[in-house]
Amino acid sequence: MEKLKNFLSESKRVLLVTKKPSSREYKMAAKITGLGIILIGLIGMIIRIIGILITGQ
Repeated sequence: MEKLKNFLSESKRVLLVTKKPSSREYKMAAKITGLGIILIGLIGMIIRIIGILITGQ
């Protein structure tokens, strides 16, 4: 029961500190996330192409 009380008080504290992101902050986060997804996809594609070239399939 004590763990639940601690969790709830910590959650309340976090919610009080957080704020809604501005439009500018939201757009920046979306751009960074999209760039990360594209970068990971490109790395995967390069590894796949190298694998195809090595194995000849």
